[in-house]
Amino acid sequence: MSMNFGKGIVLAFVFFALFIGTLVFICIKQDINLVSPTYYQEELMHSQKMIQMANTRDLSQEPIITVTDNTVEVDFQQFGDLEEGELKLVRPSDAKLDQKFSLHASPESRQQFTMQRWERGLYRASMTWTMNGKEYYVEKLIVI
Repeated sequence: MSMNFGKGIVLAFVFFALFIGTLVFICIKQDINLVSPTYYQEELMHSQKMIQMANTRDLSQEPIITVTDNTVEVDFQQFGDLEEGELKLVRPSDAKLDQKFSLHASPESRQQFTMQRWERGLYRASMTWTMNGKEYYVEKLIVI
């Protein structure tokens, strides 16, 4: 039994089509997370964020965000002047691991939060707060 040249070409095209079809199926099944579900709206707020970052640079001491074990710690001398604030931990590769914590005015210079869900990897910690009528923002990359 011999295979002629035409059958070989047809089989090559069939296998190539199956290969491409398999790749398309795998690509469609991939879960692609944006940094945030409202990513595009947040990007429109970029100029406001730049003003908040400039306000933060004008402070005598910026907040220090650290993570040890499953605890996030924010060290900031001016927590007593805080009007409202929020700390977000965003996992760029998995939105299910994102977490938010509310900051509150306190005479203490340190606030701690327990992370309910976490995995080793890269997180983006961002802190926004209002103090004395001004808005502030600081961001830090954390690798656990």
